[in-house]
Amino acid sequence: MTGLNPSTYRRLLELPQIQSVWEGDRRALSSGVPIEANWSDSSTPSDGECILWVDGSQGVVRAMDVVPPETGHEAIVRTLLRAMEHPHSPAKPARPQKIVVRDREILFYLRGVLQDLDIALDYVPDLPLIDEIFRGFQDATNSRPPSIPPEFAEELLAKADVIWEDAPWSVLPDHKIIEIELNRWDLGCVYASVMGMLGMEYGILLYRSLDSLRQFRQRVLSNDSMERMEEAFLAQDCLFLTYETEDEDDFEDEDDLDLDRFEPILQPVFGNLHPLEGIRSFLYDEEAMAFITVLEALHRFLKQHRRKLMNEDFPALSSKFKIPAPDGETISVKVTTLPEVAEELYGMVEDEDEDLSAMPIIRDDLVPENSFLSLGVVPWDMVEMMRLSVQHFQLEAPTQAGEGLPIILIQTSRPKAKQMIEEIEAAGGLNGICFNPGSDPFVDDRYDLGLLQTQNQELHLFGEFEEDDPTHAQARKKWDQRCKKTKGICGLLIAKGLTGGSRGNPGLKDMMALYEVRSLTSEDLGLGTLERKFAIDGF
Repeated sequence: MTGLNPSTYRRLLELPQIQSVWEGDRRALSSGVPIEANWSDSSTPSDGECILWVDGSQGVVRAMDVVPPETGHEAIVRTLLRAMEHPHSPAKPARPQKIVVRDREILFYLRGVLQDLDIALDYVPDLPLIDEIFRGFQDATNSRPPSIPPEFAEELLAKADVIWEDAPWSVLPDHKIIEIELNRWDLGCVYASVMGMLGMEYGILLYRSLDSLRQFRQRVLSNDSMERMEEAFLAQDCLFLTYETEDEDDFEDEDDLDLDRFEPILQPVFGNLHPLEGIRSFLYDEEAMAFITVLEALHRFLKQHRRKLMNEDFPALSSKFKIPAPDGETISVKVTTLPEVAEELYGMVEDEDEDLSAMPIIRDDLVPENSFLSLGVVPWDMVEMMRLSVQHFQLEAPTQAGEGLPIILIQTSRPKAKQMIEEIEAAGGLNGICFNPGSDPFVDDRYDLGLLQTQNQELHLFGEFEEDDPTHAQARKKWDQRCKKTKGICGLLIAKGLTGGSRGNPGLKDMMALYEVRSLTSEDLGLGTLERKFAIDGF
């Protein structure tokens, strides 16, 4: 069991001790999340457990957290320490006279950690105040409207599936706006902006006015901070449909796994954005009926004019459709392209595009997510063995000086490693490895960007390291020293075996590819300091 640091003990003992009994507990969240919960990890709300510490004498919540179910009892102590030192207002920092819990395992754990803090600990079968709080959470969850009104859910989801099959983002960039005239459900016209051509997020935004659309794009291009970007996002006035995907499970080292058969699970998400309402991820009845009608009209328009829309020019097109509305009536819906608006919106970003056109595209989809990455060195005798054992290698015959060959290790699952190797081979192999300075003006951070350059001159991001990270700074210093000894030759090692004992230390059987290439400098690439920028593709 991990104990508290002596300095922490002294700090807690300096807090005033109040004559109060605190209740503490952790409980699974069936659905919904307490408003004041602090996320301790990246788990989803439905998978989380809520940790609560309340002052039973004063009837106030002192601290709250939501954590993944597999989190240990350490999280309970972390929340308790915050309840003592940094409680929610109006509570003041203090130590309780007594703590009660309803879980004996938690009780025994707290006794081991909190000894010498002069706090009595006891077991009770019921925690009335926490019980009441959780009943309130459940009541709030039960009263929350469904994301789609039940009577329209089946039809709306079916329309969303049809639009996904239509893939309008394959022919319509986000600046080519389509006007859909409804004159129903308090909507005269909506202006559809299709997002997804940049491959960032797929969906459709239905702006209630062209002014809202114009203002959003202007603010995105002029804003230079994350806070202002968020403000611009929330100032939109539109309905939205986005398609969210669930990541595939982290399959590891299954030789017979065929990722080509993997199909992402798509989940349509509907909602509303309004400057005064903010964002809500559910629709009311009239909004759902309008969405069903709009998606059907858009589907028919795409089916009728798809070939014309595939041209680079955005032609002036207009069609009227008789569409059965969800409320039983048949209404006339007019769908029209807006070439002049498209030209106006494109002009807003033309100068930005000209500035970026001279810069090479840096892709971040070559290295699999959640890979193990390290900068290190492989002894020369091991390098010789690797050349004989790996299935794919690229030889540069480096000068055998120093400890060995400086290596970038990327370790992932076997299928993902295989896919990465195939992409490098399709690009003609690897040309070089470079570290280039980068910055994020939105949060005023600076980075050391690790880049792979393939033979077709494409650049691929393999790592983003904070400039002031001492661990990376030391590893980077050794990297430069080793590359100097090898006359500028380094290597990329791709290995399988992400989990288990070989993680971070792959054996010969785990090594799948070795690329011996040049170590490029930022001057070689001529990129200068790279800045993170937002691309307009919906919101």
